[in-house]
Amino acid sequence: MECRLGCAACCIVISISSSIPGMPNGKPAGVRCIQLSDQNTCKLFGSSERPAVCSSLQPSVDMCGLSNIEAFHILSELEQATTPASIK
Repeated sequence: MECRLGCAACCIVISISSSIPGMPNGKPAGVRCIQLSDQNTCKLFGSSERPAVCSSLQPSVDMCGLSNIEAFHILSELEQATTPASIK
C-alpha cells in the first residue's frame, strides 16, 4: 500500500515523543505536526531532519484503512490502546 497523499492521519492523530524541527519536545496526540503543510504533506519528507519514527511508519490497510476517515479512527484507537493510563 502507498501512503494516501493528503491524508496526514499519522501526522495528527498519533503522539511523537522524539524531537521534530519546530517541536523540540515532540508532538502530543491529536495535535497537528508543525511540519505538515496546508496540503497535508510533510515538509520534511526525504530530509535527514525527519524523525526516525515518521520515516519508519509504513502504510498498511491495518493502520490506514480504506479511507482517510478510517485511518483517523484506526490510529485514534491504536493511540488510546498504547497510551499509559497515567497519561490518559
